[in-house]
Formats: sequence, C-alpha cells, structure tokens
Amino acid sequence: MKIKLALTLLTILTSGHTAAKAWVLTSTESSVEKENWKISSDELKVKGQPFSIEQKVLHGGKQEGSKIIVITSKDGLTIAVSPTRGMNLLHVEGFGTKMGWSSPVKEVVNPAYINLESRNGLGWLEGFNEMMVRCGYEWTGHPITADGQLYTLHGKAGNTPASQVEVEIADTAPYEIRIRGLIKESTFKKADLQTMTELRYVPGSNQFSLHDVLTNRADYPHDYQIIYHSNFGAPLLEEGARFLAPAASISPFNDYAKAGLDTWQTYAGPTRDFDEMVFNIKPLADNSHKTLAAVINKAGDKGASIQFDTRQLPVLTLWKNTDTLKQGYVTGIEPGTSYAYPVTIEREQKRVKQLQPGDSTQFDLTYTLLSNREQVKEVENRIAVIQGETKVDVVTTPMAKE
Repeated sequence: MKIKLALTLLTILTSGHTAAKAWVLTSTESSVEKENWKISSDELKVKGQPFSIEQKVLHGGKQEGSKIIVITSKDGLTIAVSPTRGMNLLHVEGFGTKMGWSSPVKEVVNPAYINLESRNGLGWLEGFNEMMVRCGYEWTGHPITADGQLYTLHGKAGNTPASQVEVEIADTAPYEIRIRGLIKESTFKKADLQTMTELRYVPGSNQFSLHDVLTNRADYPHDYQIIYHSNFGAPLLEEGARFLAPAASISPFNDYAKAGLDTWQTYAGPTRDFDEMVFNIKPLADNSHKTLAAVINKAGDKGASIQFDTRQLPVLTLWKNTDTLKQGYVTGIEPGTSYAYPVTIEREQKRVKQLQPGDSTQFDLTYTLLSNREQVKEVENRIAVIQGETKVDVVTTPMAKE
C-alpha cells in the first residue's frame, strides 16, 4: 500500500469518504503556518451536536511556541492534541470523567527545549505528560548505546513537530471531524520514515479513533517499532481499580516486577517509593483479530478502553506507576509492535519489524471513555468472551534482562 503524504486541500476534498470542508493549518511545503484559529458548528451552520475546533499558540516558559488543537463537543468529548509534540493527545474529558493523568511536567513542552540524549538518553521524560504519546517509529524502548549511536528513550516521533496539519469536517451528518498530522523522521544516511497520523471523532460520541499510516520513503529497507503509550490517572486510577485484557500470557519485565505478579490486574493507591512495575502481555483476539484492554475504577462505573488489531500491534505492555500524586500516579496501557526493552533485545527476540522501500503499514486504535456501569459491563463481557476458556499463562521469569 502506498500513500501520498503531502496532501493538499484539493486532494482532501476529492479523496472521498464523504464531501468535506478542510483547512490546512501547517504546511512546510507551502510555507503555511496558521497560529490562533477557530471554526465552529455555528459558523458552518451545522445542526445537531454543537462543536468547535480551535488551535492555540502557547507562550511562556518551555511551552513557548507550542501549539494545541482542541476539539470541544458540547455533549461529547473535549480532545486536546499537540501538533508541536508529534500529534500526541494531551487529555480527553467528557461525561463526568477524563482520560489522562497529572504529571509533574505541567507545560506542553516545546521539543526545542528538550535534549533527548540528556540523562543518558532519558531526556524524553522532561516533556512527558500526555494521555497518549507515540513511541517510535524509528525505534522505541529503553535507551541503549549500540551500533555507534545512542538510542534514546522511546524514539523521536513524540517530540517531532508535525510538518503538515489539516482539519477536515464532513459535510453531512454525523459531521465526523478528522485531524491529520504528518510526522517526518528523516535523517541523511539513516532513515526517511514518514507517518500520516489521523484522529477521527464524531461530535457527541464517547469514543474516537486513530488511523496512522507509516511509510518508508527511502530507497532501502528500514526497521520500525511503535508503542502507543496510553496513560491514565485519577479518577479512573485509584486503590482497587482494575486492569482488564484478554491474555494468552503475562510475564514480568524485570526482577522487580516479579513481586507484583499476584496482583497484576489490580492497583494500589498512591504509594510513596513505589518504583514502576511493567508487565509483558501477549493478548488474545477475536476472529477478526480485534482485542481490547481497559482500566476500570473501583466502583465499576467509570473506565477507559482501547481497541486494537493484533495483526498490526501484536503485543501489549502494562505499566503500573502508582507512586505519589505529585510524583506521577499513573498507569500505562500500551499496544505495540514491541515491548519496552532496548531495541537490541527486541531485535534478538525478532519483534522489530521492517518496511521495504516505498511500502506502508497502518495502525488503527479506538479509545472509549466509559461513564456508566452498562458501558463498563459491556467491555467486561467482551473481554470475557475473547478470553473464553483460555487460562492465562503466568510466566514468572522475565523474557530478557537489560
């Protein structure tokens, strides 16, 4: 499958899922850069679910020059996206709850102020506060020096400003909104991976989807990895909250995580000096290769779920970081092509994938904000059906050592 990455307004209007109105907010090819910008259903004379889409340029501190795009649906979700930070999702709110977490990093840090190689490759953490950050695509995982270079934590995509940003609104009900952003990982002699990200949202609904297409634009094959690092804190995360996913097997990421195997599906409250625990999960899927994972609050009346395709994203990482609230009380549900081990280990264990010259691959995920017991029960039932009679194989030995 091949795609044309440099979309123009004309190609958007004729590309044809439905007739649509479209706006280019950023284009490096056309030297377009809109700053503060807004459109609303009122301006478009759209009847039904009221909505607006607004881009803001942020100022002050390390967020100087960062941009955010906010979709606001009066009776649905508010979704904040950062074109400056790899089209990451900052937070999602609606129906009396939210997806996201409270990081010690409060600003939407402009990548210009981040050195990914600092702290021995952990500089990525200096901007980490998103509900969802793309970890990849040239590499992902924990930092390591190999092949004559430092592979920094979780790659570069999440700290790469989009080269093309477009907003599209369908002309007919239900007036689906699409926000696209082109992320380029292009380095002389190294790689030319380009990802067209797309967020799709129908105003008034409690879910949205991501449709990302990664293309190798080079004349040589190139490896790729991706982890969709999706993060949840209070109010969904609390003492007694649960993690749910249909699983063939689970293993501890390292020796420290062995102590959490007996309680891997439940969460503690904020706990001082709790170091992060990570678990490697091999997910089960239904006959169409779809699976889902969820975090559910203690009462069982709120939660968030992620649906994904195991042909595209065959592994799942569970990150439990139930430290204090100020330190960062958060859990990560992370579908990916790889686990979070350094790229050298992922290569040895044959999880690093490769794209041939000109080829593309895609990733499709659907996020749902669960706001009542019925919605939670539906997810629980679906996970139970996929799990069926299969018993989870609990492996007590980490599959690798860093």
